[in-house]
Amino acid sequence: MGLIKGGINEVIATTAFNAAPIGIHFRDKKASMILFSGSHTAENIERDRWVVANIIHDPVLYVRTAFEDLPRDAFAEEPVSGRMMYRLAGAEAWVAFTAAVERKTHEAMMVRLTQEKEIIEEVAVHPVNRGFNSIIDATVHATRYRVNHETKLRHLIDYHADIVQKCGGKKEIEALELLMRYVGE
Repeated sequence: MGLIKGGINEVIATTAFNAAPIGIHFRDKKASMILFSGSHTAENIERDRWVVANIIHDPVLYVRTAFEDLPRDAFAEEPVSGRMMYRLAGAEAWVAFTAAVERKTHEAMMVRLTQEKEIIEEVAVHPVNRGFNSIIDATVHATRYRVNHETKLRHLIDYHADIVQKCGGKKEIEALELLMRYVGE
């Protein structure tokens, strides 16, 4: 694979008019994802058997897609392997996958991914920004915190919020303010 690299790749996954931040695991030349059972993303993947990984550098969009639905005009249709898939209209790059459910429990679903198409829409260089990275981490913790309100998760959110305040730019600060509203602050 070209765009998806070793480790966990944080992307915004799109299914049928649905978008959510997801980590795509890429190890030993195999791609997979673990989804919460009952989520729209899991239901769509189980039904349609495809997903698109959108590579985008917009911290506000990561936060928004974690907690709310996007309007239909945020998506672009793409014909892939004889079927229509949907990606984010503003994606810098995207990778379309067929998806096969390998395991399913009451809490989670393990999905094996097979790459079908990969497109770079816009070439952009993004220097490492600790504020952006901390927004991603804080968003992951916040999605779990909203379910169980664990004190440990709240401490992690606050830790990453401090980094965003110190290291982030205007978009990261905007994303942090939105995130804090979602976690009830």
